[in-house]
Amino acid sequence: MNLTERAYRELFPESKADYIFRIKYSGRFKDYGANARLTGRVLEAALSRKWLNISEEIQIGLIQELILKLTKRRKDTVNIDLYNSFVKNLHLAIPKTKSDPVLESSFDRVNEQYFLGLVEKPNLKWGGWSSTVFGTYDFKTDTITISQVLKHTKVEYLDYVMFHEVLHKQHKFRKSGSKTYYHDRKFRQAERIFKNAEQLERSLSRVAVRAKLKAMFRKR
Repeated sequence: MNLTERAYRELFPESKADYIFRIKYSGRFKDYGANARLTGRVLEAALSRKWLNISEEIQIGLIQELILKLTKRRKDTVNIDLYNSFVKNLHLAIPKTKSDPVLESSFDRVNEQYFLGLVEKPNLKWGGWSSTVFGTYDFKTDTITISQVLKHTKVEYLDYVMFHEVLHKQHKFRKSGSKTYYHDRKFRQAERIFKNAEQLERSLSRVAVRAKLKAMFRKR
């Protein structure tokens, strides 16, 4: 019985579904990436090769979470709890190889002012020219990615977006059944401690509009 079948049988012990269960490890994912798909009778989990060295119990939790998303069902298991605990602590083992002096300065300012300098520095990199998503934090690579649009704006905007992503690194996420909450009530409360947060949020909307207009003119 492979891990996909074990994950499914433990989730739904009473199920009589006649699936063909498959698992494969691929090099096409980012670190610790994975997905699952159901094609006809074939239920396949595809995992990054990074998972090969991780315990089967944690892998089963990952696959169970993927299956629940696929089937749009909600359930909690010990394995899913193990998997989420593993993801929340991945940053401790991930090498920090990506940085940039502008982003590093922003992180240091935010860390000192709002986190007492206690947050471990993640990987830091510039992304594309997105005017809809100014920043992201990837738990599985411990990476904050910032839109290049913010290279050409006031430093307060960069620091505000950096603060938001560092909050994600610090607050992690909360699970409830098959749903993952990244912006819960506690997160929103913490977000408001940034100086002039509401004003900066409104200003960033105008930055987004200007960035979209510039992109339109570049395409002409």
